[in-house]
Amino acid sequence: MIVFTAVLVALGGLFYCLAVRGKDLPPPEPPSPTEALEEKKAAIYEGLRDLQFEYRVGKLSDEDYQHSKLDLQRELATVLQKIDRLTGAEAAPKPVAAAPKPTSPPGIVCPKCGARFPQTMKFCGECGAAMSGGAR
Repeated sequence: MIVFTAVLVALGGLFYCLAVRGKDLPPPEPPSPTEALEEKKAAIYEGLRDLQFEYRVGKLSDEDYQHSKLDLQRELATVLQKIDRLTGAEAAPKPVAAAPKPTSPPGIVCPKCGARFPQTMKFCGECGAAMSGGAR
């Protein structure tokens, strides 16, 4: 009887220590509105990779490959548009303009390309020509 009570108390203590109370758990993260679309996008990309692999090993004809690829690309475009709409991103990204060449203060000038550098250099950082003393 004493052994039974000791085992019962030990099991009760163990259960009490390991039990998780609901109020001790952190609140669940709110569901993302784009989570399902992101999963679908990943599945489409995987499908495109699989399709390309099957085409390369000769399981698909050119016509079947092009048709299936086009269908998957259209579906992907639709999913990406929905994601952009939900996240507030622009539908079409703006083309990135070429960055202007940084203008450096007057200093050493390359005799070949005319690039200016603030300090003396052995070779031009733009064209690689030898900077023979460099004109100021």
